[in-house]
Amino acid sequence: MPEPLQALLQLVILFFVIVDPLASFSVFLVASSSMKREVRRRVALYAISLAALLSGFVLIFGERLLVLFTTTLDEFRIAGGIILGILGVKMTLGRPLQDISLKRGNPATAIASVIGTPLITGPATITTLIVASYDYGKLLTGIAIGIVLLFTAIMLFLSETLRRFLGLDAVRVISTVLGLITIAWGVKFVTVGVQHIFLW
Repeated sequence: MPEPLQALLQLVILFFVIVDPLASFSVFLVASSSMKREVRRRVALYAISLAALLSGFVLIFGERLLVLFTTTLDEFRIAGGIILGILGVKMTLGRPLQDISLKRGNPATAIASVIGTPLITGPATITTLIVASYDYGKLLTGIAIGIVLLFTAIMLFLSETLRRFLGLDAVRVISTVLGLITIAWGVKFVTVGVQHIFLW
């Protein structure tokens, strides 16, 4: 496999694990259960649009934000690795990433905002965007996050159909496996950051 395609595949897998469309799908499914079909789709569109805008902003201005807050990429890499580790532990143990019970009955825009950020584009995703754009380039990183966001959008728009096929138990099992992978990426981020700071 050519190197750019291999790098793109790695990035897509990484963002799929970190964004965890299944977690957003689960929250969306519960929060929108009483909505009409048109409202549900509008909420899904708003959530994905918000996540895409925030991702694009971080992708373009991420490194400048590091300068603004007087921190280095490796320091941010270590902080992000810790966040990924915590996120992965919660996913592996089946702990909810958000308090789903509080989302029932909330206005549609509030639900969409929570799903757009921090569920889809949260601290872990922001960290990975900045680090990946530095390591792999903005183009490959942008294509990878775009693919994952498109996949997430399809899941949200087809939430009712997917629930009948998957079932919530299957969603929980897959999220647990993704949690282990997230922990591994968190350890990798911390290890690389520490090596660059203390050994180079």
